[in-house]
Amino acid sequence: MNTGSDKPGEAAVAEDRTGTDEAGVQRALGSRAPEFVKARRALHLSWQVGVFVVGLAVVVAGVAMLVLPGPGWVVIFGGMAIWATEFVWAQLVLRWTKRKVTEAAQRALDPKVRRRNIILTATGVVIIAVLAGVYLWKFGLEMPWNIKDQ
Repeated sequence: MNTGSDKPGEAAVAEDRTGTDEAGVQRALGSRAPEFVKARRALHLSWQVGVFVVGLAVVVAGVAMLVLPGPGWVVIFGGMAIWATEFVWAQLVLRWTKRKVTEAAQRALDPKVRRRNIILTATGVVIIAVLAGVYLWKFGLEMPWNIKDQ
């Protein structure tokens, strides 16, 4: 495994180009394995394989939860967080995702957007209420599969 250095046990650190700086304090990119693990190349490689396998299992479980009951996206991002303890690409993906979620939350708090969302929700509720009223007026409390041909 090429770590970008000729010195044993030293991990490469990629430049963070995300543009985010959380109050000037941001963790450096790279492996967060204990120093004694990083000092031994074979142990560090097996550590990375273990982290990858555990993260992959969590991500696969999250993908399954997208169609099955469960918090699919939360579990997927949990698997990404596991990968981010060891892999720079996962750290960059999580930073990008965090930035996009923060931006979306800020946009959702904008008064114009909130007003639009309230209007759309109220319109949807009125449409559903009208459709339910028409159904009840025409068929009563009869279930759709019990309605005889008219």
